[in-house]
Amino acid sequence: MKVLLLSSSYNSMCQRIHRELCLLGFDLSIELSSDPMVMREHRDRFSPDIIVAPFLKHRIPNDVWLHTICLIVHPGVYGDGGPSSLDWAILNNEKVWGVTLLQANQNLDGGKVWNSQNFTMRLSNKSNIYRREVVAVASKLVKDSVLFFQKNRTAKPFTPQSVDASKVGWKPYMKQSVRKINWQSDSASSIVAKINCADSSPGVLGQIAGVDCYFYGAFLDKKSSQAVNAGELLGHREEAIQIACKDGSVWIKQLKLANSYDNDQERAFKLPAMRALSNSALELNLAPITSKRKREIHAKVVGEIAYLYFDCYNGALNTEQCINFLAEYRQLTQDSSIKVIVLMGGEEFWCNGIHLNCIENAPQPSKESWRNINAINLIAEAVITTTDKLTVAALRNNAGAGGAILALGCDYVIARDGIILNPHYQLMGLPGSEFSTYTLPKRVGDIRAKKLLNDCLPLIASEALDIELVDRVFSENWNGYHRQLNSFCRELASREDFSNLLAQKKQARHEDELIKPLLTYASSELKKMKEVFNDANSSYHLLRYRFVHKIADRQTPNRLVSDVDKVYYHEQLARLSS
Repeated sequence: MKVLLLSSSYNSMCQRIHRELCLLGFDLSIELSSDPMVMREHRDRFSPDIIVAPFLKHRIPNDVWLHTICLIVHPGVYGDGGPSSLDWAILNNEKVWGVTLLQANQNLDGGKVWNSQNFTMRLSNKSNIYRREVVAVASKLVKDSVLFFQKNRTAKPFTPQSVDASKVGWKPYMKQSVRKINWQSDSASSIVAKINCADSSPGVLGQIAGVDCYFYGAFLDKKSSQAVNAGELLGHREEAIQIACKDGSVWIKQLKLANSYDNDQERAFKLPAMRALSNSALELNLAPITSKRKREIHAKVVGEIAYLYFDCYNGALNTEQCINFLAEYRQLTQDSSIKVIVLMGGEEFWCNGIHLNCIENAPQPSKESWRNINAINLIAEAVITTTDKLTVAALRNNAGAGGAILALGCDYVIARDGIILNPHYQLMGLPGSEFSTYTLPKRVGDIRAKKLLNDCLPLIASEALDIELVDRVFSENWNGYHRQLNSFCRELASREDFSNLLAQKKQARHEDELIKPLLTYASSELKKMKEVFNDANSSYHLLRYRFVHKIADRQTPNRLVSDVDKVYYHEQLARLSS
């Protein structure tokens, strides 16, 4: 059966549903264009049996949904409607929210309901809830509905439930006027809620110390003992800033200046708060603050097991964060009481490699690229060469590029079911680093390693397990995963043959070193990376710019185009050339 995916971008939702439906054996095609004519042409060319829209910001043309059943994923409970559904749910502190699968019609979010399921809300930001709860529920609803359609499309015993458009709980697009922060009257918790419901997009437009900017990555803290007015900057820690509120204080991890740079065509982008403010005319004189808030890179030792967290915004590690990561990791390796080190990643992502935004912001991006890649390489080397402890990569969340490769240096890679891995670099015009030429083939073989790097397609956890890219897949349920992970690590640390495991690990590393020294891999990889960094005309610099400034592709990327579409595009190109 043919399934066409219409989406505004190839985001985590679209990737998950794409791979899930592929694994079920469906013939998939993807269209990311918002152009009605392009959507019609793709429908006519591919002739899908059903159309699924995982993440759609634009309307499907009437003649498309009238001709073919189109199922729309809406991140709201049954009867809810509107483009800012999840934003309102977070702002209104809803205890339960959900996902609804609607059949497209003339009314936005007013079509017949095919499926709906609720979930318990958490105190978190929009992107975190979306990637964890919304994507998981939506994936299940889509799979169940598409399979049902495949089985019953001839008999059609299923009648979707109609929703009266006039009674839909329609909520309008949430404007900045609703999100606006009043530092003097708003409580600290309400300020965090406003920022959470706009994170990671569009952010909350506000002002701090006279600077107009968008706020992201907010956390509550206790009220400062200092006698200050609400809205005043108290200080900084790890490039996050602390702002006084009437009943506490709020930490802001990321800012985006609202004004343009000197070049009117150049817009600001997200950066660690202190870096963003340093780009403004504001003269900073902020003192570092000691806080009980957990550092973004911190370890928790439980008996003989050390859990190392690196909770960096959007999963990106800049040079300074890499340095802090390495120092924390080395400190754990020097503790003789620790037998197992578990790399936990962050609450939203495990890791996505180097920090492209910080690189773009640097006076010389090519030099900062070189600093950043060397810094993360040192982490990878330290993990691979740890022979007196066992290491575990706990892939709780999605990982990509150098972050996905970094995990492979561990002895065990334990994924949470449903997570997405993108173990490739070429989408950013890079040849690869982090000892990828050593760890990736060692796990999956040379042929499959090259395919993963060249195809640039995502893998869900079950696919990664099938090719032995990961060792175990535990429950998708967040608490269930952690229970299984902790049990696995305790069993590992208490194994009677633990000493033998270390001896085998040390021997294997020694034998690999004799075949080809580890630094030889690094030297070869870094040489190619430096050539790309130093070439002002390399695609990396343009692709990085487009990524940081969120400039979307005008057409569906070639790697996502089906074989039928490739033939069509080649014919079109040949026709135009002639």
